[in-house]
Amino acid sequence: MHIETPKKTVAKSQKEVFEFLTDLKNFEQLMPDSISKFEVLNDDRFLFQLSGMPEIVLERKGQSPDHQIVLGAASEKLPFTLTADINAMDENQSEVALSFSGEFNAMMAMMIKSPITNFVNTLTENMDRI
Repeated sequence: MHIETPKKTVAKSQKEVFEFLTDLKNFEQLMPDSISKFEVLNDDRFLFQLSGMPEIVLERKGQSPDHQIVLGAASEKLPFTLTADINAMDENQSEVALSFSGEFNAMMAMMIKSPITNFVNTLTENMDRI
């Protein structure tokens, strides 16, 4: 399953957006209002829980300075990645696109596609908070 959000223009430089997203505690500011738990576990991992959903631990899987950050599920039960691609528009403006990729069976994909799409879209909409 692959989900991409529309690109979001952010009034910050590419470097500022990258630095914001690489500090994992900042993801709390991007989370939906329905978040019931958020905890930074270490420099590369954080845990979050949305109301009515199980806890999810995300960890940094990779990054390309100023251009891309890849987070992934720490559990092998639901393998997925969340990637932020950051492109400079000018020195004070960037474009951010989030994409979600996961390997799920058809039944699981059908159940989670809508909530995951809403979640990733909310993260993108909240990029204004950077």
